Amino acid sequence: MNPNIARPFVKNIAFFGDANIPKSDPVYKDAYEVARLLAEKGYTIVNGGGPGVMDASTQGAQSVNGETISVTFDPQDAPGYEGRYLGNVTDEEIVTTNYIDRMFKLLEHGDMFIIFRGGAGTISELGTAWVLAKLYYGHHKPFILYGKQWINIVDVLLKNMNLDKEELSVFEICRSKNEVLPVVEKFEKKLQEVDHSKHCTVCVDKAFQK
Repeated sequence: MNPNIARPFVKNIAFFGDANIPKSDPVYKDAYEVARLLAEKGYTIVNGGGPGVMDASTQGAQSVNGETISVTFDPQDAPGYEGRYLGNVTDEEIVTTNYIDRMFKLLEHGDMFIIFRGGAGTISELGTAWVLAKLYYGHHKPFILYGKQWINIVDVLLKNMNLDKEELSVFEICRSKNEVLPVVEKFEKKLQEVDHSKHCTVCVDKAFQK
């Protein structure tokens, strides 16, 4: 590789969000369009292999022959799990045995995350991605909060929690599909400007492994 050409830090982009939405839902349509736009630019789309936002991101990427990866699990004694979704067929499937393994594998295989409206599972993914970005700040994996609802949510957190400048700089809120690619490219540029030579990037990746 030419040493004068900065290597890309963002290749795989993982999608998080509600599994229990139909294809007619605006959030499904947004996830589809965002994945399509990113896949057209060569990004690989990663998701949990389920329905809803996960399926939307796969379908959006595949509509332009983009690459897709899913991280699935088929747990026992988990009545709240949405179940295996056979309609979400990706180029590569990584099978895990429980929710924690699945979440950490998703975080491991994504170089960046886009978080849509969701429930408790989405909140857990957001919290984990956020604290790891804080711990490895500067060599972290950034994320996008997609949808105007995040403006109010972040505002409430700012008023009631102790969040510092670094924690607030690892993400941006996008309210439309057209805002996403410029933000991805902005984060990529920031990561390229950091001197990673003195940092063990392997250690960062291991942080996402259980």
